[in-house]
Amino acid sequence: MQATLTFLGTGTSMGVPTLGCTCAVCTSTDPHNRRTRPSIRIEYDHHTVLIDTGPDFHAQALRENIRRVDAVFYTHGHADHVLGMDDLRPLSFLLKENLPLYADDSTALGLERIFNYTFKSEHRNSTSARVEIHRLDLTPGAGVPLFGAFFQRIPLLHGRLHTTGYRFGTAAYLTDMSDLPLESIPLLQDLDILIIDALRRDPHFSHSHLDKSIAFVEQLKPKRAFFTHMSHDLDHEATNAILPPNIRLAYDGLQLTFEIA
Repeated sequence: MQATLTFLGTGTSMGVPTLGCTCAVCTSTDPHNRRTRPSIRIEYDHHTVLIDTGPDFHAQALRENIRRVDAVFYTHGHADHVLGMDDLRPLSFLLKENLPLYADDSTALGLERIFNYTFKSEHRNSTSARVEIHRLDLTPGAGVPLFGAFFQRIPLLHGRLHTTGYRFGTAAYLTDMSDLPLESIPLLQDLDILIIDALRRDPHFSHSHLDKSIAFVEQLKPKRAFFTHMSHDLDHEATNAILPPNIRLAYDGLQLTFEIA
């Protein structure tokens, strides 16, 4: 079954342009250098699945004409990945059942704390988002069967934090990571598309950087690789010019097709 993946956002937590910055990338006229907070949409068999809803989700949804969401997977609880959850409200009203959200326990607890008015059981506001959180099984190789596809949890290291990547069919999405635990390597074989964190050129304590991300691609050997969660350190055209031909910088609005089941 074929699916379409759209990059809703490809930027770092501060976005690009970064507020107050006058560097060449932040003042660039190249639209590929405008990066909202990281998220993707996956469409298949008339269903729409999101991974993360950051603070730019409202604008991203308008830009991509998102009129339906059937499920959301979360990678971790940082602001640039969860703060758009409340913008799911009008989309959740269109569903017969509660909109399912999938997250590990710490991320789920964070969502329940930030959006307590949505999840509280007593005196709940009738206009709150109609959502329901499902805790992910942390067993290596476990995942969620959904609408004929399988979303497999990929353990990641984000500095000292444990975060979640996802594999779905022949594609994998690994944002906000500094390293791959050994148990994740077998889960990432035979990929068509690998999407991976590449924050900047210089090393960072909680994110992969350009050379390290290239090394991950060489290790995992996907057919195609795309870098995301990028700061204003990486100019789109200049960086693509030095990358191997099977690796490209993603950009907001980029669409890819792949087999999901």
